[in-house]
Amino acid sequence: MGESQQIVLPVTGMTCANCVATIERNLKKVEGVKLANVNLSSQRATIEYDPNLSGLNDFIAKINRAGYGIAYGETDFFVKHFSDSSDVQRVEKRLKDLEGVIEARANLANDKVSVKYIPTLVNQAEISKAIKDIGFMLLDITSTAEDAERTAREAEIAQQKHLLFVGLIFTIPLFLLSMSRDLGFIPMAIAHSKWLEWIMLFLATPVQFYVGWQYYVGAYKSLRNRSANMDVLIALGSSSAYFYSLPVVLGMLPGHVYFETAAVIISLIKLGKYLEARAKGRTSEAIKKLMSLQAKSAHILREGEEIEIPIEDVIIGDIVVVRPGEKIPVDGVIIEGRSSVDESMLTGESLPVEKSTGNPVIGATLNKMGYIKFEATKVGRDTALAQIIRLVEDAQGSKAPIQKLADQVSAIFVPAVILVALITFGVWYFIIPLPIGSEVSLFTRALINMVAVLVIACPCAMGLATPTAVMVGTGKGAEMGILIKSGEALEHAGKVTMVVFDKTGTITRGQPEVTDIYVKDHKIDVNEILRLSASVEKGSEHPLSEALLAEAGNRGLHLQEPEGFHNQSGYGIEAEINGKLLRVGNLRMMVEHNIHTDEFQTEVKRLYSEAKTIIYVAINDQLEGIIGVADTIKNSSREAVEKLKKLGLRVGMITGDNPDTAKAIARQVGIDRVLADVLPGVKAEEVKKLQAEGDYVAMVGDGINDAPALAQAEVGIAIGTGTDIAMAAAPIVLIRGDLLDVVRAIDLSLKTMRTIRQNLFWAFVYNIILIPAAAAGFLNPMLAAGAMAFSSIFVVTNSLRLRKYSYID
Repeated sequence: MGESQQIVLPVTGMTCANCVATIERNLKKVEGVKLANVNLSSQRATIEYDPNLSGLNDFIAKINRAGYGIAYGETDFFVKHFSDSSDVQRVEKRLKDLEGVIEARANLANDKVSVKYIPTLVNQAEISKAIKDIGFMLLDITSTAEDAERTAREAEIAQQKHLLFVGLIFTIPLFLLSMSRDLGFIPMAIAHSKWLEWIMLFLATPVQFYVGWQYYVGAYKSLRNRSANMDVLIALGSSSAYFYSLPVVLGMLPGHVYFETAAVIISLIKLGKYLEARAKGRTSEAIKKLMSLQAKSAHILREGEEIEIPIEDVIIGDIVVVRPGEKIPVDGVIIEGRSSVDESMLTGESLPVEKSTGNPVIGATLNKMGYIKFEATKVGRDTALAQIIRLVEDAQGSKAPIQKLADQVSAIFVPAVILVALITFGVWYFIIPLPIGSEVSLFTRALINMVAVLVIACPCAMGLATPTAVMVGTGKGAEMGILIKSGEALEHAGKVTMVVFDKTGTITRGQPEVTDIYVKDHKIDVNEILRLSASVEKGSEHPLSEALLAEAGNRGLHLQEPEGFHNQSGYGIEAEINGKLLRVGNLRMMVEHNIHTDEFQTEVKRLYSEAKTIIYVAINDQLEGIIGVADTIKNSSREAVEKLKKLGLRVGMITGDNPDTAKAIARQVGIDRVLADVLPGVKAEEVKKLQAEGDYVAMVGDGINDAPALAQAEVGIAIGTGTDIAMAAAPIVLIRGDLLDVVRAIDLSLKTMRTIRQNLFWAFVYNIILIPAAAAGFLNPMLAAGAMAFSSIFVVTNSLRLRKYSYID
């Protein structure tokens, strides 16, 4: 096979886990398909395939053949204006070349272009851009920011609501009439009259064949594909009650009519599906929230003038102007001005971030205070927000390994239930005698118990148990600035026993800073020692030199140009300032020039114990001061380690530093296990050793230098920067550099997995207990239908509780 491609299709018509299995099985039959992953909760099919062997039309045809549909978007564009039919043909050809455009019709008479498309593959902004790219102007765009997939889903829910309303109009009076007759509230003469049964038939028929028609269609398509889904159970159960009652009304059989049973079954299940669909819609609110963040327009400078354009028209290199209180429309780099930017909508960080010339800005964040100009560097699908949305959508469409059990059970569930129902009928009809004085026949009793078995069974709850929790969990993570890229990563993170941190840039800031300055007998001011040493270091590019220069800048010190600058590699720097010879370097340099260091012995010992690097400053070969420099620890490092330990996890650190420095850093943050003197290429081997000891390892690093170790660990957690999200190979990416997000990511995974287990427990126990109860005659079909509807709603609402997740120490 050739190189793989992946597409995501929004599927309609799925009701249970058997639908998922049917679509996956049919898609896998298409030549070139390597992977077909269908998610019941997000209603999407993810397909990995060889484009040389199959394509979009093959997949759509296969899904339609299986009895399901695709959620299409439809929109109109108005062009200024078509000259002739060749313009029309040009536009239609260009749009049909776009992947995801199913139909494109351009009308010469009214200059309208009507497009039918698949919203997961192409959006309205890309369609309008394609029209503009071939030289046409758009006069008006209807619903540019519309979420076409959501519109299709809402239309589906509206249809369910309509059917439910119709069902209740007929079912409620039918149920009241039947109960009044059975409880003796209606005079005997009327209760046993034929015309009352005809009224009940009249009320039940629209429910059976209008409200319940989709169950017949679904059952037929399912059986045609040699599988059985929930529709088969409902169609069998309700039809048994309805068609048994029909000959009774016609006088062909003696006995009781059960029209109300058939109607109540359909209406209750329709109510459950409607409530479930509404609840499922809330599982994807995180995505909707992210999509709504985007600015609709941008102010840009073109030919010296500021103009406002739609955001989809911004191109790389445009100079964008943003005023206080406005959203930043696309990603870019500031070229003028300074401000503070609220990035909480993407990173979860509540404090605004200071921005000035040269700093990156992220589209959809809020400019709080200053006026800035920036150059657009990423637009459209390349922006950080678009990447995040894409990653979260991929995660929500993925399957956690724990779902395999539910999938395996679902594959045989409906046939097994039908078998149990038939056995139930046989036992009650042929084996168990009627009690003396019974008002029902053997056949009626057996039929009622069989129907109860058919409608109590619920494959939906099993199918929804995992995907709904994964959707809500990954969506909640995205709101907090934690990108969990798959259900598999979510599950693995919940099994972690040890977290290993890279040191530089992860536990520490990765940027040396001046922490201590000591002077000899205070004869020279601390600032003067710093000023002189920083002046000497001006010509050096060493990281320690940068630390001295940065601290001098922070203190506003005026530096001088050194004379006779000489860099002694491995020792330090010597130069003259104001006629004084300065030597700024390490202990080796002092020993080389016979400069005594005894006076600072106490301070030196303390700095070494704190894992700090010491810079000696000598003037005219007399030691006048020492400066301590350290790669400072991030504020959240110690707290994060403590909280990980409270979760019952062991914590380690891996670094290329020498053991003394590494242990000193580890002591400061409370880490017990230290792996020091480890070269970058060997980090993965060290992770492998920890795994050999029985640990389930999460590796936390910067996502680039630590890539092999991140890949080796069961869970790789990359510290992102908000703009390189898609670059990180790790399955979990923290947009902020806050290590507390490691705790939140693992804790969120634990709680999501706990929710999945609760859902699966409920789904399995519900069926294990209630199917035998129905078979034993303890449940009538109407109660069974209500319980079946409740089971799916329970699973979805239990998953929705994760939306309120917050880490509590």
